[in-house]
Amino acid sequence: MIPSGFSPALVALSVAIAMFAAYTALDLAERARRVGGRDPRWLWIAGAAVTMGGGIWSMHFVGMLAFEMGMPVAYDAGLTVLSLVIAVGVTGAAFAWVGRASAGPRAVLVAGPVMGLGIASMHYTGMAAMRMPGAVAYDPALVGLSVAIAMVASTAALWLVFRPHGIAGKLVAAAVMGLAVAGMHYTGMAAATFAAGAHGGHAGAPPQSLALATAGATFLILFLGMLAIAIDQRRIQADLAASEARFRAAVEAVRGVLWTNDAQGRMVGPQPGWAAITGQDYGAYQGFGWADAVHPEDAAPTVTAWNETVAARRTFEFEHRVRTREGVYRHYAIRAVPVLNADGSIREWVGVHTDITAQREAEAELRESNEEIQRYAYIVSHDLRAPLVNVMGFTSELAQTQGELRTLLAGHPEAERIEADMGEALGFIGAAVTRMERLIAAILRLSREGRRRFEPEPLDMTKLIRRLADALRHQAGVRNATVAVAPDLPEIAADRLAVEQIFGNLLDNALKYLDDGRPGRITVTAEAVGAGRVRFAVADNGRGIAPQDHARVFELFRRSGPQDRPGEGIGLAHVKALVRALGGRIDLASEPGQGSTFTVTLPRGASMERAAPAPLSIAAE
Repeated sequence: MIPSGFSPALVALSVAIAMFAAYTALDLAERARRVGGRDPRWLWIAGAAVTMGGGIWSMHFVGMLAFEMGMPVAYDAGLTVLSLVIAVGVTGAAFAWVGRASAGPRAVLVAGPVMGLGIASMHYTGMAAMRMPGAVAYDPALVGLSVAIAMVASTAALWLVFRPHGIAGKLVAAAVMGLAVAGMHYTGMAAATFAAGAHGGHAGAPPQSLALATAGATFLILFLGMLAIAIDQRRIQADLAASEARFRAAVEAVRGVLWTNDAQGRMVGPQPGWAAITGQDYGAYQGFGWADAVHPEDAAPTVTAWNETVAARRTFEFEHRVRTREGVYRHYAIRAVPVLNADGSIREWVGVHTDITAQREAEAELRESNEEIQRYAYIVSHDLRAPLVNVMGFTSELAQTQGELRTLLAGHPEAERIEADMGEALGFIGAAVTRMERLIAAILRLSREGRRRFEPEPLDMTKLIRRLADALRHQAGVRNATVAVAPDLPEIAADRLAVEQIFGNLLDNALKYLDDGRPGRITVTAEAVGAGRVRFAVADNGRGIAPQDHARVFELFRRSGPQDRPGEGIGLAHVKALVRALGGRIDLASEPGQGSTFTVTLPRGASMERAAPAPLSIAAE
């Protein structure tokens, strides 16, 4: 037996090298999972493998140099290089397996033991490279223990590094990995017993040369690894700066002002955007001081809605008036979203105030204009009734004098022609008066609708539309048609009368314009569109509408196709106005001879909470 020991300084150096190399390699391996499309993943995997494998190899030989024996030792160059190749190759395979984008937590259970076996293989191959005048024997139990330490600790280190963590978690993982390598090495050394004798030789690299080579390789590998990390970090910082610049430009493009609040919803830190529009200084807008710049009527509702949103951790959408630095109030639309940490907790809130003053002023002018149109329509329609009644009355009197004229003209050679011409003229006048009466009644009806306030309520759309279909059952039977309503139409909140008028008109039109040459089929279906809207579809197999008429059928007093059905061209214009007033939209898809599908998209919830609906426009659009 040869008395031996370890140099404490070199032992400490070997452990430090292992930890430093582990941190660098684990950082590189983690980047391989996050790498974008422009950087090949294998470059980061290779860097992690060289750094970890080289670091383990360097630690091993520093640890060997720390082992003090009373005999000269040299190392076989071939086996020494082989030990390096084993360390790099096996750790590279482990990183490649666990670093896949699709790899789950169980991948660590494969990669960890593989890396542990690689570390053990490198160690015992390096031990086999020793050339000395003596023999080495191993304790199987300690050898097995050293392999187990390497496998368990490697698995733990990989699990730590590939789970959500901060810089502290990465440091812990590197410490575990470094201790795994050092623990395996010194347990393996404890398993070896050296005996003096004539065995072996001195052929190979002397320890001094190996020490210099090991030190040089260690510093070169770690330097390259840290250089790669630094370059990548600069690239990430540049990408972040470019992304932030694009975001701020986008905010400015929509006339927005960016601000941030803390996790509790309080405004903290410098807020140059908010200060720019309000003129408030740093001390004035901190916390909830920003509410002082909000219009007194809007301040309390804003704070209440904001606190509720923060508590619910959802997107904040609101609108209020803000006093600018000039002392005037402007309308702003607000949208804020929570920014989450890796563990799901809220780190901060990022919001944008968008100036919508011009939009609100235009809407107010449009409402005023529409209201004026409604008043004119009512007055004109009402005043037209008086002369129309006179025309209708005198036409009736003329019809009654036809008998007297017939008696007076008896025997006159032109009597038959005069009577025929007079009858035809009275018929034209009567038809025109009747049509004028219907148009005036329709205009008055639209005018009254425009002044009505909507009252939203929850609506069971399946029951509502089936009731409308039942009311048209006789008409459908006459036309040899069926009306099918889907059983699971989503519920919405809207004005009941307006919704009944919309779908009643669509169903009536679908029945009216069916193709007489085949049985009619009308279906009503619906689907959710996102989280807040529902799209209803009323489809038929009727005569269809030509593409050039798709837009004009929604215009007032405009119709398409053969005019062989009664109507004034008001129904679809009324439907479109109602749909818009409810905050929705209507679209048409149709092909002549195939049928038509009208899709009505409405908010799932009421869109009339804050104000009365805009008056319905009776002008052609």
